[in-house]
Amino acid sequence: MLNKVTPVIIEMAGKMCVVAESSVSSERADFITKLLELNNYEVLTLSDDSGLITIGVTDLLFNPVLDVYKRRLKSFTGHKVTPAYWLQISDNESEKEMNYWNV
Repeated sequence: MLNKVTPVIIEMAGKMCVVAESSVSSERADFITKLLELNNYEVLTLSDDSGLITIGVTDLLFNPVLDVYKRRLKSFTGHKVTPAYWLQISDNESEKEMNYWNV
């Protein structure tokens, strides 16, 4: 969900949450939930009838696009989270630390 700059806010379990990802599989939800909890966010999930999961963060200042592209999140190995890592496209350590100004 790195294509929506304006965060979506919904109520989950009685709390207002910013949607980090929506309509994802349980495996994807597990990855994103653990990653966000590692970065000290309170994470809530909501399943729909088809088994797809919505992941919410209770910190209303969280914005998945900004936090990923500004490299504010840390990975499980302590490196900065890039869009490729967030989207689970690549887990190459050298790619994680690459900045456009270093290319």
